[in-house]
Amino acid sequence: MPDIKHFDPDAALGAVVGLFWERGVAATGIQDVVDRTGVSRSSLYATFGGKQDLYLAALRRYVEQWSRPAFAQLADDPRGLPAVTGFFAELIRLRCRGTYARWGCFVANAHTGPSSAEPGVRELLEEHHQLLCAALRAALGTAAARGQLAPGTDPDAAAEMLALLAYGVNLRSRTGADPDALEATVQAALAPYAKR
Repeated sequence: MPDIKHFDPDAALGAVVGLFWERGVAATGIQDVVDRTGVSRSSLYATFGGKQDLYLAALRRYVEQWSRPAFAQLADDPRGLPAVTGFFAELIRLRCRGTYARWGCFVANAHTGPSSAEPGVRELLEEHHQLLCAALRAALGTAAARGQLAPGTDPDAAAEMLALLAYGVNLRSRTGADPDALEATVQAALAPYAKR
């Protein structure tokens, strides 16, 4: 007889995303996953594999549900530089207030975690970085087309710098950084790109 799952793997994975995002992989044991999901160890292992496989699946889910939509919205925003400003304002709001305050970004956290050397994790982190940079380049391209960029701005270099700024915002927010200070830093970083 085929094995019949007595739980919803999709819902379980959603719960695991929150667990790894908030605590990190090193501080999360498999018993924590069992307690959060209500799914037995044997069922978790049979469905997802070991803890590292589960972590990678959760990281992929985060990228699909959180990162890709935010990046697509930024890339498609017709406003140019105000879209970039809005992207950072929303990032700061999410990281500093509400349910996920001081959790940082699951992906940014993964960059500094012990699993960052794992090939599957490293590949996903690079994919995420390229997606972020592409979205920022698209927004900067729109800004250039609208005559908003300062002369000599290199969209590729600017996108890389702004991606690093996003990681910094995510990491600083985990320690309770003041949102107004983060906002001021973002404004200072964006100022050289704006045509005067």
